[in-house]
Amino acid sequence: MSALYSTKVTAVGGRNGTVLSDDGLLNLQLALPSGLGGKGGATNPEQLFAAGYAACFGNAVIHGTRNKETKVRDNDIEVVATAGIAPNGSGGFGLTVALDVTIAGVDQAKAEEIVAEAHKICPYSNATKGNIDVVLSVHTR
Repeated sequence: MSALYSTKVTAVGGRNGTVLSDDGLLNLQLALPSGLGGKGGATNPEQLFAAGYAACFGNAVIHGTRNKETKVRDNDIEVVATAGIAPNGSGGFGLTVALDVTIAGVDQAKAEEIVAEAHKICPYSNATKGNIDVVLSVHTR
């Protein structure tokens, strides 16, 4: 598969280090969350994953309706992603993910249809398929 876009980010120091993108736009200090016994005070991989998934999923909603009669515009979609880390039962760890999706201007049945289609389109959803159970909640406003 030929990539439409790629980026490179370097992490130094693990969860208590830094991340820096090759273009310098992403330049963040990391810290182990206080909920995991760390000092907190800086972002962490789960927050970065949640941010990326939320933004990507919102765009998948917009993209999936682009050529449909019912179009979702940028300000019509809000995605709140909750990402967590949990023991996987094999001595390692796995991610937990929940997406709370709100779409303005459509009824509940249409919103659920749009979200189901977006879940097939979104690269994050496709990457997690079979690896992480993603809980979807759909709302309208």
